[in-house]
Amino acid sequence: MSSEQKKYSAPLLYAGMVLFVFALVLIDQFTKHLAVIYLKNQPPAVLIPGILQLQYLENRGAAFSMLQNRQGFFYVLTTVFLILIILFMRKVPKTRRMRPLILTLLVLAAGACGNLIDRVVSKYVVDFIYFVVIDFPVFNVADIYVTLSVISLIILILFHYRDNDLDFLKKKKAA
Repeated sequence: MSSEQKKYSAPLLYAGMVLFVFALVLIDQFTKHLAVIYLKNQPPAVLIPGILQLQYLENRGAAFSMLQNRQGFFYVLTTVFLILIILFMRKVPKTRRMRPLILTLLVLAAGACGNLIDRVVSKYVVDFIYFVVIDFPVFNVADIYVTLSVISLIILILFHYRDNDLDFLKKKKAA
């Protein structure tokens, strides 16, 4: 078996995946905790004048404050999305070639989990990063995970993987 096709020990691999997602969620939750402690009820903290600041915001919608006050919708949507990621991950061959796809999906899952935790615990998501220069909506670390993962998925599908790399997605015909 070539190193390109080498498969990894399932229990160890899955434990590593869970730990990776847990670490990313921990980073997200820690930064939100810091935002609550240091930014809530405070004026924005200017990091780069006219470009970047930290500003506390309680977001009751989706990414970038869309669909405000639809918490039940987000609980269901995020849960279904996470289940789909898990089911998809079970089908992905655990080979070296698929590592970028696996890592991207794990980062995406971490972003979804990070914001779901906020929604369940607080009924809102803490956002705190604001690009003043382009008046971009306030966002958080989990939003960065989701955005970069989606961009990465597009790049991987368009430029990295060949059609036969994704054959595992095809439905197998009954014999």
